Amino acid sequence: MLIQRFRPTVLTSVPTAINAMVSCPDATSVDFSSLRVCISAGEALPPEVYERWKRLTGVEILDGIGSAEMFHIFITNRLGDVKLGSLGKVVDGYEAKICDDSGNELPRDEVGTLWIRGGSTALEYWQQREKSCQTFRGDWCVSADKFRQDVQGYFWFCGRSDDMLKVSGKWLSPLEVENALLSHAAVREAAVIAFKDADGLEKPMAFVVLAAGYQAGEELAEQIKAHVRARLAAYKAPRQIQFLAALPKSDRGKVLKSQLRG
Repeated sequence: MLIQRFRPTVLTSVPTAINAMVSCPDATSVDFSSLRVCISAGEALPPEVYERWKRLTGVEILDGIGSAEMFHIFITNRLGDVKLGSLGKVVDGYEAKICDDSGNELPRDEVGTLWIRGGSTALEYWQQREKSCQTFRGDWCVSADKFRQDVQGYFWFCGRSDDMLKVSGKWLSPLEVENALLSHAAVREAAVIAFKDADGLEKPMAFVVLAAGYQAGEELAEQIKAHVRARLAAYKAPRQIQFLAALPKSDRGKVLKSQLRG
C-alpha cells in the first residue's frame, strides 16, 4: 500500500477512497502510523466511514467543503474539534449563511441554501452570463448545496439541491439513508436516489455494493430495508434496493448519481 511505502504524514482523500481502504480485507495489516491527519472533501463523509477509519488508524478525518467558485476549502472540521457528521465551522476569512429561495437568512437548524463569501471568490463563469448572475450576487457566492447550521455554529450538509428527496411531503437527505445502509455489515457502498412509484409518488431507492462474502438476493434486500427502518423513520427507508458490482464514479472517485438515475 502506498501509505506504508511512502510514509506520508497528511493524507488528502475522498470518502469513496477512504471507504475502499477500510473495506479492504488486508487493511488491518497495513502500518498507518506515519499519518498525522486525513483531510477529506469532494463528497459527503458518512459518519459510519469516519468511525471505521478511526478504529482502523486512530487518525482523525477533517471533513470540509470547498468549490471551484471559491478556490479554497471554506468550512471544515479541525483537529480536536471534529463534530461527527458535520462539516465543521467557517474557515477564518470567510462568511457563510443559510438562506431561503428568496435570499433571506434562515434561523439556526433550518435547511436552506448555503451562501458563502471571502477573498477567494470568483468573479464569474467564462461566457456564462445567466449562470454567473444566479451564482455570484454581490460579494456572495450562492452554492447548489442544501445545508443547516446548528446553534453551536457547525454546518451540516443535507445534499445538493437536485439530490434532495421529497417523500411523504417531507424533505429527505439521501446522506442520512446512505449512512444507515453503511451500518449494515453486508453493505460496502451505497447510493440513494429518488424513483416514482406506481402512484407517481417520489420514494427512496438504494443502489448497494455488497461486502465480500454476501450474496445478492431478495432476502438480503429485505433484511437491509428492515435494518434501515430500525434506525430511521419508516418513510426514509428505501422501497427498492438494486445490487451492483460497483457504483459509477468520476475520475476523482465521486459517485455519479446522474448515471444511476439513467
